Amino acid sequence: MTFAVIRTGGKQYRVTPNAVLTVEKLEAEAGSTITFHEVLALGGEAGLQIGAPTVPGAKVTATVLEQSRGDKVLILKKRRRKNSRRKQGHRQHQTVLRIAEIAA
Repeated sequence: MTFAVIRTGGKQYRVTPNAVLTVEKLEAEAGSTITFHEVLALGGEAGLQIGAPTVPGAKVTATVLEQSRGDKVLILKKRRRKNSRRKQGHRQHQTVLRIAEIAA
């Protein structure tokens, strides 16, 4: 089974072909293709190849399925004995990807 570790949005993800992945928002329309060149590691039948810091010549291609927003996160602030409360919500923008191929 072939896999790769990519870096995007300040986070690292372990991906395999045909995997569906939710990442931080990327500027691309649904249906477009994105290539990740920051491949930190490659693994498969041949063994593990770790980059320093990236694997030279490796790339991961993905198709954008949709642009969406995550679940709502509630922020509650309360000051005790002051009858002071504040409630705020936040929904993070995110991109849903399907990994097409991993090329060494």
